[in-house]
Amino acid sequence: MTRRSCLVPAVGILCALLLVVGIGLVVSQVFRTLMHNRLKKEIVLVEGSRVFPSWKNPPPPVYMEFFFFNITNEEQILKGGKPEVTQVGPYTYREYRYKDNVSMVQNGTRVVAYNTKSFVFLPEKSVGDPSVDSITTVNIPAWAVMNKVKGSFFRSGMVAMWMNSVNSGFFTTRTVHELLWGYEDPLLARVSSSSPDVEKVFGLMYKKNGSNDGEFVYHTGQQNYLDYGRVETWRGESQLSFWNSNQSNSINGSDGSAFHPLLTKDERIYIFTPDLCRSIYMEFEKDVEVKGIAAYRFTPPRSVLASKEENPANEGFCVSPKECLGTGLLKVSPCRKGAPVVASFPHFHLADEKYVDAIKGMSPQREHHQTFLDLNPTTGVIVRANKRAQVNILLGRIPGFPKTRSLNDTVFPVMFLNESVVIDDASAARVHKLLTISTVVSNFPLIIMGLGVVMLAIFIVLLIRARQQKVGQHFNPDASTEEDTSYSPVNDKEKEDPQNGTYIGLADKNNPQA
Repeated sequence: MTRRSCLVPAVGILCALLLVVGIGLVVSQVFRTLMHNRLKKEIVLVEGSRVFPSWKNPPPPVYMEFFFFNITNEEQILKGGKPEVTQVGPYTYREYRYKDNVSMVQNGTRVVAYNTKSFVFLPEKSVGDPSVDSITTVNIPAWAVMNKVKGSFFRSGMVAMWMNSVNSGFFTTRTVHELLWGYEDPLLARVSSSSPDVEKVFGLMYKKNGSNDGEFVYHTGQQNYLDYGRVETWRGESQLSFWNSNQSNSINGSDGSAFHPLLTKDERIYIFTPDLCRSIYMEFEKDVEVKGIAAYRFTPPRSVLASKEENPANEGFCVSPKECLGTGLLKVSPCRKGAPVVASFPHFHLADEKYVDAIKGMSPQREHHQTFLDLNPTTGVIVRANKRAQVNILLGRIPGFPKTRSLNDTVFPVMFLNESVVIDDASAARVHKLLTISTVVSNFPLIIMGLGVVMLAIFIVLLIRARQQKVGQHFNPDASTEEDTSYSPVNDKEKEDPQNGTYIGLADKNNPQA
């Protein structure tokens, strides 16, 4: 058998072997399973893991932008007119965040940490100087005190006198820096003289620079990768106590800084946020790409802040039956010392139209006011995020305060914030490397199948050529090759020669002359 005749079956056998092995590995997903198991072991919150250092000290820069709503018709509002506001901002700060006092507990299955944040002003990313620019807005301390004493004729009368004596009205004009980081309010100072537990200083971000929200205990993800980064307790409690149902008081999901790997489009992402005093959820919206990294965009749907009529599960967030607000709003007074603070998305995005129409200057736009998370589904890494929330104050008539009689019940916008982050280049390069390894390993069976297909093509070519040679011999039977005949006689004499023309002549012994 010649080499060429051996080559064809050898190629066929190799082709079949590669295809069978490749298809078998694809069907069984052995390499994909191995890679996923490897990811589950690598992405855990323990010392020495790939993600632990970046979890403790996130490398990408985080920016916090503050936008204020400046009141332009204060006198008309006091007479019952429709409020008019203009948006002023952003005032941008670089946010530095890190995990403090980190310690492992419960045999490494839990990790304890404090989320510390600090802020540094960035003038180049801001519209002005927060120490100079002034904003006319709702006098939050005054409304907080009035709501605290409502229902008591004696206490309401006393507070009304104090407000007159210190010239504390329903609205106030303060610098951006004061509104954010605090100022001594004259009414609070007066109240604190008889109630020492009351702070004299008020600020929307008061005591939040260089501080934390309390102790968190997280799952490391060692026991179950789906628990990676999930909050187990906050301030020593596994349940909140602000709301009126166990479901509303549940602490679900992570703190927004870590998400489990191998995400799917049909799952809900839960986040516990102390600022809202509750857990929220987000759902898949669309596929996106950030710095060449594929990601799933998750956003909170309308049902998160829907009214109890739209979403009965939200009934537990009603402070009382009379204080159950409509879709798009959450009254957070239970965790704000009774202050009439209402949370929403900026410009009442996803809220009932009546709240938008009640304030001139509101213009909700999905692009600018939506909260979203862009997560790489393989690793769970955040590649881009925008957390947007608005602080509002509930204004209206309060018994015992005659000057409020002309006011309409209004959810009044004060400020909204935009906390944003985009993965930095160094982190993106590490994610790219990990994804490349994951892709190659997971697709190794496809590579084997590809080689099998190549060998199949070669096998087919060899079969065609062999077939062509046979056809050529059929039409030219006298044609010969080295493979068909190894020798042909060159003349008739050679054909008649019994020794095939290969002999040596020897002389006869009896005839020496021969």
